[in-house]
Amino acid sequence: MSEPFSVRVTVRGYETDVQGHLNQSVYINYAEHARWCLLQAAGVTQAQLIGKGVGPVALETTIRYRRELVAGDEVDVTCEFEWGGGKTFRIRQVIRKTDGTVAAEVTATAGLLDLAQRKLVAEPRETFKELAADLSLFGL
Repeated sequence: MSEPFSVRVTVRGYETDVQGHLNQSVYINYAEHARWCLLQAAGVTQAQLIGKGVGPVALETTIRYRRELVAGDEVDVTCEFEWGGGKTFRIRQVIRKTDGTVAAEVTATAGLLDLAQRKLVAEPRETFKELAADLSLFGL
């Protein structure tokens, strides 16, 4: 099995809270950043998605905080898609310090929204298959 897609992020001072650790809302930003980087690496652009009349939506996000992060820490944020049947899919992500310490685990349920009908696309996997140049990044 190949390694999951990953992007490196450095914790910036302005992202920390009064305790000096990464503010809890920023973990979601890091996860979202990794998702968009994966789309870009797979050859899927925002313009393509809009042109197709769809947009990714997060339906539920769970974060398990394991270890604190502080300004200057470098982390790798992974991104793996899990496909089942139907309108939704899961995205599993790990935010890991460069020493291997897991700082957080993020699990999201997501879908593709039909921007005209404002409903989820029935087969999001098929839309990604049409748009992506590298399907392996989606686990397809």
